[in-house]
Amino acid sequence: MMLNKFNKCVRAKYTHVENDGSYAVMREGDKLTLYFEKSNGLLDWINNFYFPAKPYRNMKNLWFCHRGFLKVWKSIEQYIAADIADPSISTIEIIGYSHGGAIAQLCYEYVKFNRPDVEVTGYGFGSPRLLWGFACKSVKERFKGFVVVRNGHDLITHLPPAIFGFRHICEIKKVGESIGLIKDHYPSRYRKALKEIDNDNNR
Repeated sequence: MMLNKFNKCVRAKYTHVENDGSYAVMREGDKLTLYFEKSNGLLDWINNFYFPAKPYRNMKNLWFCHRGFLKVWKSIEQYIAADIADPSISTIEIIGYSHGGAIAQLCYEYVKFNRPDVEVTGYGFGSPRLLWGFACKSVKERFKGFVVVRNGHDLITHLPPAIFGFRHICEIKKVGESIGLIKDHYPSRYRKALKEIDNDNNR
């Protein structure tokens, strides 16, 4: 149920670290769930607009991403790396909303690269664009399975603008009817759209 996933993400008790990185970790048996919070302060917004592309790291299959989101993810990575590496974990779910949706994508790629043995799923509700330029097939494979959920014409999911070379690398699932570029991003609008989907699925 996507509504349940969204509500848990919005209501999670977050740990705040450097660069305004915000994450929450939940473990149930051998399942690990990681949540990433929406923008919650001035520094988050500075990071949102700090979008000149940067190489993810110096490696063979080079790819470029949003500099500000990468900065936040690298601040969080060190705190959850041990949880992800735990060999008793067999399933990992990664969920983020808005700004947190972009961080969730970077976490998803990290898990796919470092834990190919686990079952991993990911959702980015109202997530902005992350990738700059194009990525090779092997990089695209590490994002496969992550879903960007877009309500209506949610403006945030169209940023940074494509004219600057940014694009979504993940599957996009469109939900809800548009009532305005900004209003489509409101949590209440996501709840309404996701509730309708869940009701349809339960008929």
